Amino acid sequence: MVGDAKVGCTERERQALLHFKQGLVHDYRVLSSWGNEEDKRDCCKWRGVECNNQTGHVISLDLHGTDFVRYLGGKIDPSLAELQHLKHLNLSFNRFEGVLPTQLGNLSNLQSLDLAYNLGMTCGNLDWLSRLPLLTHLDLSGIDLSKAIHWPQAINKMPSLTELYLSHTQLPWIIPTIFISHTNSSTSLVVLDLSGNGLTSSIYPWLFNFSSSLLHLDLSYNHLNGSFPDAFANMVFLESFVLSRNELEGEIPKFFSVSFVHLDLSGNQLHGSIPDAFGNMTTLAYLDLSSNQLKGEIPKSLSTSVVHLDLSWNLLHGSIPDAFGNMTTLAYLDLSSNHLEGEIPKSLSTSFVHLDLSWNQLHGSILDAFGNMTTLAYLDLSSNQLEGEIPKSLSTSFVHLGLSYNHLQGSIPDAFGNMTTLAYLHLSWNQLEDAIPNWFWNLTSHLAWLNISNNHISGTLPNLQATSYLRMDMSSNCLEGSIPQSVFNAGWLVLSKNLFSGSISLSCRTTNQSSRGLSHLDLSNNRLSGELPNCWGQWKDLIVLNLANNNFSGKIKNSVGLLHQIQTLHLRNNSLTGALPLSLKNCKDLHLVDFGRNKLSGNVPAWMGSLSSLIVLNLRSNEFNGNIPLNLCQLKKIQMLDLSSNNLFGTIPKCLNDLIALTQKGSLVIAYNERQFHSGWDFSYIDDTLIQWKGKELEYKKTLGLIRSIDFSNNKLIGEIPVEVTDLVELVSLNLSRNNLTGSIPSMIGQLKSLDFLDLSQNQLHGRIPASLSQIADLSVLDLSNNNLSGKIPSGIQLQSFSASTYQGNPRLCGPPLLKKCLGDETREASFIGPSSKDNIQDDANKIWFSGSIVLGFIIGFWGVCGTLLLNSSWRNAYFQFLNKIKDRLYMTTTTTNMNRLRRSFQS
Repeated sequence: MVGDAKVGCTERERQALLHFKQGLVHDYRVLSSWGNEEDKRDCCKWRGVECNNQTGHVISLDLHGTDFVRYLGGKIDPSLAELQHLKHLNLSFNRFEGVLPTQLGNLSNLQSLDLAYNLGMTCGNLDWLSRLPLLTHLDLSGIDLSKAIHWPQAINKMPSLTELYLSHTQLPWIIPTIFISHTNSSTSLVVLDLSGNGLTSSIYPWLFNFSSSLLHLDLSYNHLNGSFPDAFANMVFLESFVLSRNELEGEIPKFFSVSFVHLDLSGNQLHGSIPDAFGNMTTLAYLDLSSNQLKGEIPKSLSTSVVHLDLSWNLLHGSIPDAFGNMTTLAYLDLSSNHLEGEIPKSLSTSFVHLDLSWNQLHGSILDAFGNMTTLAYLDLSSNQLEGEIPKSLSTSFVHLGLSYNHLQGSIPDAFGNMTTLAYLHLSWNQLEDAIPNWFWNLTSHLAWLNISNNHISGTLPNLQATSYLRMDMSSNCLEGSIPQSVFNAGWLVLSKNLFSGSISLSCRTTNQSSRGLSHLDLSNNRLSGELPNCWGQWKDLIVLNLANNNFSGKIKNSVGLLHQIQTLHLRNNSLTGALPLSLKNCKDLHLVDFGRNKLSGNVPAWMGSLSSLIVLNLRSNEFNGNIPLNLCQLKKIQMLDLSSNNLFGTIPKCLNDLIALTQKGSLVIAYNERQFHSGWDFSYIDDTLIQWKGKELEYKKTLGLIRSIDFSNNKLIGEIPVEVTDLVELVSLNLSRNNLTGSIPSMIGQLKSLDFLDLSQNQLHGRIPASLSQIADLSVLDLSNNNLSGKIPSGIQLQSFSASTYQGNPRLCGPPLLKKCLGDETREASFIGPSSKDNIQDDANKIWFSGSIVLGFIIGFWGVCGTLLLNSSWRNAYFQFLNKIKDRLYMTTTTTNMNRLRRSFQS
């Protein structure tokens, strides 16, 4: 505010202000009215200066920053201490730096001092504040006070202070053993903001000295823990109480003041139920209990004066109370992320501006009553179990409408055509069908976020009006036809998993001339064909490009090297030919490159080793030839390297142990975040890719970062497996199969404790299987078949648990699980004969002797006796009597022998 003094400002104060201006590094013409020119002699007319009309003394200096473009920078010059009549000083929200001048303590008439959020400024001592006896308002928020150890004592010496703001100042903890005197302290302190300082419960003794005067208390974003101290019950006049984002536990106290107007306990660890006492707080307008562990049902009686109510991210169950229909002042209601059931009450108030019921278990249909809520701007019912069609009459005042992850059916209603203020529309993961009406595309001129993915929507895309701040996701539908050029003007475009066909060459005719262009393009899993565009330079902001699983042909154009911000490049499963363009080495930010399943040829470029940010490189199933370049060992961040199914020859580089990321644990995901400046929304993208895993191609997304894999299989590699590969201790998968590798398996391969998959089959490896291999406890897939391995398979539960096919095709291998026994085992088995074996041999001999005697006796008896018996009848009678006696004797002998043998068997 500029004063209108009848007399000009004093020369001393004018010079002090000019000296202050000279100490600035830049002022962006904020102080263009300050100067020595004749028409600028009166400093009372300078911007931000107010003078006393009678004396001309400067009484107020207000140069607070208003935006991120026009601000003051430099140091605060101590010359401001010359303004002895100054009552108000406001230099907040600028970029002053350095040490705060303690000479400001000489401004004994100062009533208000605001230096907030000059983030480069520090102050190690606040004792100078005691020389400001008239100061009522002090705001040092954002200034580094980490060395101001005695700050509580300094505040106690300010008798007139009523408003104190020390938010995000890195205040040091109060040492409990130091007694903090309350003598001469500001007993009239009304407003206290200590948020964002990491304070602990040691603040309580000092804090409770002001219980009888405080009206506003903000202790959010600290480290307060435990339950609520009973002393809070003494703050009977407290109207605004903010304790959000701490570590408080226990139940919500029942002694809370009924005079609350604003209460925020969000982001703690509170449990129990919501007290019924909130129904008695007749002045309560703002209540936030979100992000706790509260259980039970929502009380049926809440204060009817509430305007803002947030109970989201708790464990509340039951139905939504009908009492919300009586809360006619309720404008903001957030019950999301609970376990609420039942239908949406038909008695809901029509005064809502913001209503969020998402992530619950609500069922039934969407109320027609939403069409009568003319003030409703934000409605989110996503992630429930709602059914039926979208009502044909909805409020036209929507800015945000979320209905995703439900069971909604039917078509998109015509009512959407009248929503001229709609910026966010999310209808994904439903069962919507039919073609999109033509009028719908008029919405894209003012939409910032459109998501109709994972439905059954059909039809073609018209030449819609897409802007650079539009994020559009229409993936996983039944859309067909060609892709119009106008959609490429969007900032984020996902049309994957549809039936689009034809060329995308029209994309080179986009007219987007904005400072921020297309950053995310996903056209994968369609039927697109033709050559790739040669105009990548017009998409200099592209971060993600996914054209995988189409029918593109021809070469990758050199202009792809103009994508200097590209991080993810998917061209997998097309019919691309030729060598990789040299210009691609200019894409230094690449994290993921997937060119698998094409017809690319030539050498694997050595310059790929210069892509230092690369995490995933997949060149499998192409026609690359030549050696594996040593430069690939420079990829310090590589976690998945797949060169399989090509025509590579030569040896495996010994420098593989330079792949540092394969020796360290990593994050779960490969992702990036992007902030859309037009809307203020943050977008996150989690990368995914197909990986050949245990014989199958599987898609990895949220666990992609866990994969540590090397796959050189199905090439023509020769030589030995380098021992250096055993240094990659976090390797999860190693596949060197179907090559011409020789030599032995490295003896230290047991160091790869994280290995889950190992395939060395169909090579010419020889020698023994290292005993250390049995030490890899997590190994679930092993294939050593079709080599020249020999010797005994090392013993241990792990290696014997695999099937015999793991080792087949190695004729000189022996031992379990193979049926072939090792030579040493056969010798030891033959040399060991125990007592039971001797008994068995004796029994066999007895059987042979007994059987032979019977046969011999039969022959003699038949030929020697039968002839005589035929000639003489008296001999025949006598002989038969003799045979009867012999028969009886033989019977007794046989019985006795068998009994003896059985007795010996039982004894053994």
